[in-house]
Formats: sequence, C-alpha cells, structure tokens
Amino acid sequence: MDTSFSNDYGEARAKFSDAARSAGAVMSSFGLDKRGPDGIELSTDVAWLGPRTARAVMVTISATHGVEGFFGSATQTEWLRRVKSKSAALPDEVAALHIHAINPYGFAWLRRTNETNVDVNRNWVDFTKALPPNTRYDELSQDLCPADWSEASQAQTGARIGAWIKRQGPEGEAIYKQAVSGGQWNHPRGLFYGGRETSWSRKTLTAVLTSKLDLAKRVCVLDFHTGLGPYGYAEPIIGFHRDTPDFARTRSWIGAGAKSLHGDGSVSSEITGDSLSALPALLTNAVADTVALECGIKSLNEVALALRADAWLHAYGDPLSPEGRRIQRQMREAFHSDDLIWQGMALGQGLAACQAALGELRQAVANERRG
Repeated sequence: MDTSFSNDYGEARAKFSDAARSAGAVMSSFGLDKRGPDGIELSTDVAWLGPRTARAVMVTISATHGVEGFFGSATQTEWLRRVKSKSAALPDEVAALHIHAINPYGFAWLRRTNETNVDVNRNWVDFTKALPPNTRYDELSQDLCPADWSEASQAQTGARIGAWIKRQGPEGEAIYKQAVSGGQWNHPRGLFYGGRETSWSRKTLTAVLTSKLDLAKRVCVLDFHTGLGPYGYAEPIIGFHRDTPDFARTRSWIGAGAKSLHGDGSVSSEITGDSLSALPALLTNAVADTVALECGIKSLNEVALALRADAWLHAYGDPLSPEGRRIQRQMREAFHSDDLIWQGMALGQGLAACQAALGELRQAVANERRG
C-alpha cells in the first residue's frame, strides 16, 4: 500500500514533490543552509494549484514543529493525490497553496525546534521591543534542562519539578504547563525558546505568503500539529479570541468543536509568539482565518520527558550516538504514530479540514459574484 505517510523527512519530501508534480502544481523551493542526517539537503517546498489570480486561497502548512511534520505532510500529499478526481477538485476561482516542511531541520532531525533550538511557533514576536518575561520558567529552567541526563538526575529533577507544582496549589499542573510551554526568551538551550531574532522559517513563511497571496481577498490557513490531546483526535484551534466576530466566522466552517488558542480550554497552552495570531496581520488585503489541527498520541508526561531528553541531547549530547538515536526514536514516537488506525484517524480529519476550508472559500467566491 502506497500510504501518504512517510518514515522520515526525505521520504516525505519526495512523496509531496511527486504528488504536487502529478497534480500539475507550480512548485518552488527554499533551501536551508544546513544538512540533515547523512548529509541530506533541507528545503521548504511550496506547491500552488489553481489560478494565479484566485481571490480565495486555502493554505496548508506542515512541520512548523519539525518532528510533528508527518501528519501535515501526509495530509498535503494525499490531498494532492486526490485533487484530480471530480469529487475532490478545486472549486472554480479557488487556489491551494501547500507549504511543506516550513521547519525542515526539525523534521529531518526529529526535533520540534529549528537549527538554533528556536521554537518557530514562539518566534512571532516583535524583536525591536522588550521580549516577554516568563519568571516561572526561569525558576524551573535548571531542572527542566539539566546538563546531566542520567537516571539519577532525571529522578532528582523530576522530584523537584513535582515539588514546585505542589507549591502552586490546586491549579499547579495547569500553572506548570503554561509556565513551560507558553514561551520563553531567556534560555537558548531550554524548552519552547522563542529566540532573539527572526528565524529562517518565519522569514521564509512571510516571503511565501506575502508574495503568493498578494491578490487574495479570502484566505483559510490550516497548520498541522501533533503531540497534545486524546489519541487520534485532531482538535481545531483558532487563532482568534473567542468573543470576536473573527472567531465566530472561522468556527462556522471548521466546526463547533473548535477552541480558541487564547484561554478557551484548548489542549494547547496560551502561547506568546505564535504564528496563528500573527499571520492575519501579514495579509492586509485579505480576510484570513487561521486554524491549527492538534492531534494527540502519547500522554502529556511522555511528551514532556521526550522534549527534556531532546533538549539535553542537542545541548550536551551526541545526536549520532546510540543514546542520541534512542532519544530521537523517543521523540518520533511522542509526535508520530506508525499505528494504521491512528494514521487513518489523523488523515481523515486533516482531509476533512481541507474540504471544510474549500467549502468556505467556494461560498466566499459565490458571495463576491453576487456583490
């Protein structure tokens, strides 16, 4: 069976490129001046399908968090494989823009972060101003990312983290999750580090969107993620606050189960420096909706342990060592599943989200025609 899922970045890139060419897409690539395992070239690849003058465009983005790219890549590839069929064809006057592996380094090396340990989804802040503080992360930083990753160190740091959580009171677990994953800008070797300057991935995504969508008036963006939530369920997360007309508009097509990224009980913490909130401001001529699909696999504790191990590995260890390979497998298992049931659930929801976006864009075109 020629599944749209892949075993690694190189295979994912090849499948996406083949599917895009077969669909007749116009393609472009943006090379990163780093290499992946075994010296493989790294690139963000872009496929445009539909009229260049389209005023309504669906945008999909994979691998914002590198290792999470398997889900998004498979959805993009499968959509491109099906688009020639009558039932899946693009609506008239609607285009699709697929951005594959916006963080190719993380995808190739099985990391959430990029080539400088920056979390691309905490990097969309204004670097000309004072960076956001995160004093709770500062308190936890030494235990979250110790220089020693022995079993004894893991037990000791885990106990201290547990004691910190207990001191926060009844809401300790939620406070801890927000402190760790909300974003921090003081610890370059740490978790969820937003960086000190605009990342290559942010620059590339900005260039792609502003150049390709200059004529668009209506845009729906889907960004694919994994790692949080129930097994196999892809929660739609909207980049607007819940009490806004923008949120209501987006939820009307993505579904009533969608949550706001901002204090709405989503599986995600409330993030600073995320792309979902930032992208609409780039598209000044368009009404743009932004949605992340977050598909769960492992428990939150297993995911957190994998992230801590990965941070240690790339700060103090050797990714090519046997221990490095083990931690990379741990990361892959935390953010992707080879279980065919999980893959079927994820892919079905990914494709359904694409069809929902295209339905909204078809309606937008019809409304514009009616004036």
